[in-house]
Amino acid sequence: MDAVIIDAVRTPIGKGKASGALAGVHPVDLHAHALRSLLDRTGVDPALIGDVIGGVVGQIGEQSINTTRWAALAAGLPETVPAVTVDRQCGSGQQAIHFAAQGVRAGDYDLVIASGAESMSTVPIGSQTLGRDALGPRVGRRYPEGLVPQGISAELIAARWGLPRGQLDAFAAESHRRAATAWKEGRFDAELTPTAFTRADGSGTELTIDETIRPATTVEVLAGLKPAFYSDAYAARFPQIGWQVTAGNSSPINDGAAAALITSADTAARLGLRPRARIRALAVVGDDPLYMLTGIIPATARVLERAGLTLDDIDAFEVNEAFTSVVLAWQAETGADPAKVNINGGATALGHPLGASGARITATLLSVLDQIDGRFGLQTICEAGGLANAMIIERLG
Repeated sequence: MDAVIIDAVRTPIGKGKASGALAGVHPVDLHAHALRSLLDRTGVDPALIGDVIGGVVGQIGEQSINTTRWAALAAGLPETVPAVTVDRQCGSGQQAIHFAAQGVRAGDYDLVIASGAESMSTVPIGSQTLGRDALGPRVGRRYPEGLVPQGISAELIAARWGLPRGQLDAFAAESHRRAATAWKEGRFDAELTPTAFTRADGSGTELTIDETIRPATTVEVLAGLKPAFYSDAYAARFPQIGWQVTAGNSSPINDGAAAALITSADTAARLGLRPRARIRALAVVGDDPLYMLTGIIPATARVLERAGLTLDDIDAFEVNEAFTSVVLAWQAETGADPAKVNINGGATALGHPLGASGARITATLLSVLDQIDGRFGLQTICEAGGLANAMIIERLG
């Protein structure tokens, strides 16, 4: 049975700090907004939804106790519609889409919403592990030299692939240029939902553009930033690191939400829904947890093999820009045409609200394929712990 995407929608992405436009918006309300907007756009009876699968990384505080269930209720879905929250780190929103598609293919769902949300201004990155040993002694014995934060992994990747600072900064500047141009030309309009909220303190806020895009960013400006992850201890442990990774060539912290409606071709026809894309292939891989972010390389190879396609068949790629070194290493290994990668800019500029990013990328990939009249799109996202998801979609009509 085919799994198809009827539509996908996202909020504009806010700065994930106190000054951000979405700061003070409860994460449940942020998530609910994407769910409600998707239902309104598609016209689907909410009572027909078989499940809501939501990706969230910081499952603590305001994003705890199965937060997707509360988002579904806040969005007005019937109490009879179930919901579940998943965590595959930065790929949580994309994993939600994978689970939804797999459920449809198995015949267990007719209609399912896959979504993702993260309010990093409310639940700062790492809050769930702060002061805690999240790995345990057995992992410590398997990796006696110790694992490292993602920023150090990004530095190790830059060193292994021989990526100089200028190349990382040039990629970042180009991401901002592409994103600013895409906004100016209205290329995000089809995927966005109008976003106005009441904050917890009763004040109103509205966001109409991805808040972290910096149109004036240049390689020269980025060159003035200091390495973000340097420490004497890591410098002694990894003398090969050149300390190239900065806040400017990494993704920022953000708030945002996204959602997609997944069903089968038969159910779509029965309900009079017009699918935008067919999900051709899915893959998830594990990789070296020290380098952590390189899983997108084998994930890309695996999903192409499963789809029976080659790199040349793909018209557009969306590769999450957690760090520019990650995407550049992926390009070096795959040989992908840079002109086809993150055509409307990537997370370096647009932002990376952790749990939402995988679903946000899907909304953007659908838009890009429409804009270039492309057939096949591939998205992939790296994840903490040495994981990665990949998906190929085929545009319909």
